[in-house]
Parts: sequence; C-alpha cells; structure tokens
Amino acid sequence: MSERMVERRWESTSVGARTLRAALKPASWAYGGVMALRNRAYDSGLFRTHSLGVPTVSVGNLTVGGTGKTPVASWLAERISAHGGSPAILLRGYGRDEILVHRLLTPHAIVEPGADRVASAQRARAAGATAVVLDDGFQHRRVRRDADVVLISADRHREIRLLPAGPWREPFESLSRATHVVVTRKRATPVHAREVLGHAGLVAPAAELSIVNLAPEALVRWGSSERAPVDSMAGMAVLAVSGIGDHRSFESQLRASSARVVSRAFGDHHEYSSREVAQLAHDAAGATYTVCTLKDAVKLGPLWPPSAPPLWYLSQRVHIEVGGESLESLARRLALPANN
Repeated sequence: MSERMVERRWESTSVGARTLRAALKPASWAYGGVMALRNRAYDSGLFRTHSLGVPTVSVGNLTVGGTGKTPVASWLAERISAHGGSPAILLRGYGRDEILVHRLLTPHAIVEPGADRVASAQRARAAGATAVVLDDGFQHRRVRRDADVVLISADRHREIRLLPAGPWREPFESLSRATHVVVTRKRATPVHAREVLGHAGLVAPAAELSIVNLAPEALVRWGSSERAPVDSMAGMAVLAVSGIGDHRSFESQLRASSARVVSRAFGDHHEYSSREVAQLAHDAAGATYTVCTLKDAVKLGPLWPPSAPPLWYLSQRVHIEVGGESLESLARRLALPANN
C-alpha cells in the first residue's frame, strides 16, 4: 500500500476505511504501550541520554509529517546565526529533499544527516558548530536537549489515533514534555489556530506558546532568480505538484490566490521517476503555471526537461503571529557559548 493510500485510509470516512482503522486498533494499542514504556524508561533515567556538548534544541511533532518542521527548524537556525552562534541542523535524512532544502534556506548552517545524532553532532562540532537544531527530534530521546519545540498543525488537528491506525506517533498528553509549543497554520484561520493553542496550553501549562503562519511569499522559477507575485496566478490554470505530508494545505494556498488548481499529489518524500517527470512535463503544457513546493523542486528541478514549460515553486516565509519574543529569546540563549 502506497504512502498516499495510507494517508487516505487515515482520513477517509468511508465504511472500508473505518473498518480497516478498527481492525488496526489492537496494533495501535500495542504501539502506544511500547511508546509509554520507552518514555517511562527515559523519564526514570533507566535509559541513558547523551549531551551533544553544545546548546541543543529539538524541533519535532506528535504526528507523521505535515506540521512545518523543516521551515521552522531552518528559521530557528537562522535566528541563532543572527545572534552570533554557528548552528548545525541534524536530521535523520529520510529523503535528500530535506537536506537540500535546509542547505538552501539556511546557507550559514552546517547540515549533517545521519541516524546517529550523537555522531552527527561530533562531526558538526568539528566543523565549528556552537549550537545544534535537531530536525524531527522529539521522539529521539537519546539526545539531551535544552529545549523541546513541538509543532502542531492547525490544518491537521483532528481525531487522535496512534500508528498504524492513524498518523499520531504519541498521544496528545506527550506535549507535557515540551518547553515550547508552536501551532502552525497554512489554510486554518487564526481563530482556529488559537483554539488549538488553548487546548495545547491545558496539556502543557509550563510551555511557552506560539502561533506561526507558514505564508506564501512568491513564485520562484527553478534554475533562475526570476520571481513572480503569488497573485499572478489569479484566474490561471495551475498544475500543483507536491510530495509532502499535507498536500491539501499547499493547494489551498494556491487556491487562495484564485488560481484554478489541478492537483498532482504524491506521498511524503516522494522520489520522482523519469516516467512521472515526463508525464508531469506533458501535463504542464495545459497550465499557465506548474507550481510545486521547495521540497519537491530540489528533486524535480534537476530532472525537469528543458523543453517543458518552466517549473516554479512557492516560497514561504515563517511569520510569527503569537509568541514571537519567546522564540527569539530561545534563539538568543542557544547562541550563547556552551557551559559544558
């Protein structure tokens, strides 16, 4: 079963999908039990944690994909750099897309992929890193951290079902481990984002609370410095290509500009085949714009046929709507020299 089909099974209200989710409940209970025992072992000190030797922050979430970890982690690394630190971004590197995106978004940061974050941190420190940002590190409890930033998507905040019956890695109560809770939104309204933030605050009363709008900034033509305003898509036929955790939020941002969107959605971290690229290039002939995410552009761009209509990606900016000083203060603290 493909990743996109799995996501549809998680979200669909059809009889078949509900039956499948019910059948997977015992597996979800078992998974939840294992996670609870693991967390208890770390909380009690039974499982050892390792210091990375420099100020460390984790940027993670409770669900599989779709919360904006990559742009928020890059933003935090950039702010650490602005305050005089030399940040490194450590990530497991499930797909090369995240590695390339981080290097494009945060050219001042050292980007180190690898499953062993302790070993990655050693390489980063040898390269001059004075602070570490763990991309997708909330469940990676082997690494000791100074702060835990946990993201919740207001666009995807729905019924909580643990893997494999749903996309949740941990129950909502695990937010109590967070030092900072950030609600991200793309298509959700500010009012709904505040409602989600209020619910999170009840579970994590000691955490700093923020809301971040991952807002469209411009259309950027791949392979050049050409940019176009987002509203240039108004009334135009737009082929939307995405292989991300929440393609609907991306497409809703395009529709908000009054574009006539045709969707070509793939699973998260999708690696495009030559056949798929050829088909997308063919489909692009019928659209005014072919637009993807930056995460997709770094993979599609090098494969895009020169004879095809141009490939554009939607650049985004991290706009902090609530709790900006809290996140800025965190970046300043992380930029300070390590005491250990």
